[in-house]
Amino acid sequence: MNEAQDQEKERARQRIEELRRQIHYHNYRYYVLDSPVISDAEYDRLMRELIELEQRYPEFITPDSPTQRVGGMPAEQFEKVPHPAPILSLANAMNIEELRAWRERVKRLLPAGTPLAYVVEPKIDGLTVVLHYENGIFVRGATRGDGLVGEDVTANLRTIHSLPLRIPPHDASITPPPRLVVRGEAYMPISKFREFNRRQMETGGQVFANPRNAAAGSVRQLDPSVTASRPLSIFTYAIVAAEGITIRTQWETLDYLRRMGFPVTSEIARFEDAQFAELERYCEEWIEKRDTLDYEIDGLVVKIDDLETQARLGVVGNSPRGAVAFKFPAREATTKLLDVGINVGRTGTLNPYAILEPVQIGGATIRKATLHNFDEIARLDVRIGDTVIVRRAGEVIPEIVGPIVDLRTGNERPIEVPTHCPVCGEPVVRRPG
Repeated sequence: MNEAQDQEKERARQRIEELRRQIHYHNYRYYVLDSPVISDAEYDRLMRELIELEQRYPEFITPDSPTQRVGGMPAEQFEKVPHPAPILSLANAMNIEELRAWRERVKRLLPAGTPLAYVVEPKIDGLTVVLHYENGIFVRGATRGDGLVGEDVTANLRTIHSLPLRIPPHDASITPPPRLVVRGEAYMPISKFREFNRRQMETGGQVFANPRNAAAGSVRQLDPSVTASRPLSIFTYAIVAAEGITIRTQWETLDYLRRMGFPVTSEIARFEDAQFAELERYCEEWIEKRDTLDYEIDGLVVKIDDLETQARLGVVGNSPRGAVAFKFPAREATTKLLDVGINVGRTGTLNPYAILEPVQIGGATIRKATLHNFDEIARLDVRIGDTVIVRRAGEVIPEIVGPIVDLRTGNERPIEVPTHCPVCGEPVVRRPG
C-alpha cells in the first residue's frame, strides 16, 4: 500500500469516528431526551455514509458502532453470565401501613439519630437487564436470571436504540470509568405495544397479553433480528459495580447515569425522613396517576438515599432491607370462564359478556367481564371453561385479556354466535363489517 492509500485510509478512519460520534449524539437526543436537533433525512444521510465507509473498510467496524444495532446471527442457546454482585428482588409493601412498618424496621436496625432520606422511583413493569461497559463501550448485557447468574442477551440489547453503545454519547469531555455495570429495565411503551399487537394480529404472529410479556419475549429471542424489529426501550436506575468513581447516594446515582447518557425516568422524588407523610401521599397519588405514563408500572420503589446506610442494613432472604416496593392494587387476575351471557343494546346489537368464577381485583369482586363482540371472541380464541386473564383498570369495565392456552384440558367449548335474539326470539342478522 502506497502513501496516498495510507492517507486515504486514515482519513476514512477519522471520518468513521466522527460519524459515530455524531450518530451516538443524535440517538441520545432522539431516544433519550426526545429532543432531536436534525431531521430524519439528515440522520439517514449520516447513517448511510457510515454504512458505506464501514463496508469499504470493514477492519474499522467496532461493536459500539451504530450500524451494529441491526442484530447478528441467531444463537443456538443463551450463554450464562455471572453477575458482579447479586441482582436482588424487593420485598413488597402492599399498603401504606406496610410502608410505615418498613420504615420503622429500618429505624430500629440503625443507630439512634441516623439521618434518613428516601428516593422514590417508578417500579417499571418490564424485564430486568444488567449492562456492562468497559472504557465507555457497551460490551455485555444479561438478564437477571436467578439473581446470581443471568443469560447473555448482548446482541439483542444492542438493537435497543435508547441503550447507549458508548458513554457518554453527548459530551466527549467527560471520561467514562474503566468499568461500569448498570441495572435497568427493558420495556415496551404502551402506545407502541398496542400498535405492535395490532400488527401481530394482522400477520398472524404471537399476540401478547401485556407490555411486560412483550418486552420479556422480545429480549429473550435467540434471533437478534426479531428483537430489532420490536419497539423496545430501556430505563436505568442503579449501579451494580464500578471502578474509578465514588457515588454516595441514590439521588447522585440517577444524576450520574443521566449525565453519562443513560435513559433515566423523570418521575423521581426525594423526601427527608421528616417528610414521610408527604412521601405517603405521593405514593397514594400515583395509584391514580399511573395511567398518565406511556409505560406500565406496578408500584413505586422507595429506597434509602444514602448508599452506605443501605449497605449497612444488609439483606434479608433475597431482598435488601434498604429498599421496598410499594405495590399498587392488582389490575389483572386469572379465573375460570364459566359461561357467556348476552346483553341486547338499545339498537338491537348483541353484546357478549363473560360470566366468571368470582375473583378479587384491586379490592373488588369481579363476576362478569366484557367480551366486546363476537369478532373479539374469535380473535382471542377464548372458550367456555378456559382459565382466562381478567383486567380491571381504573373505572373501566373489566375485560378478558385472553385465555391461558397451556392450561386447557380439552373440555373447553367454543363460544357460538346466537342464531336468535335472546329477548325477542327474532333471527339474528349479521351485517358486513
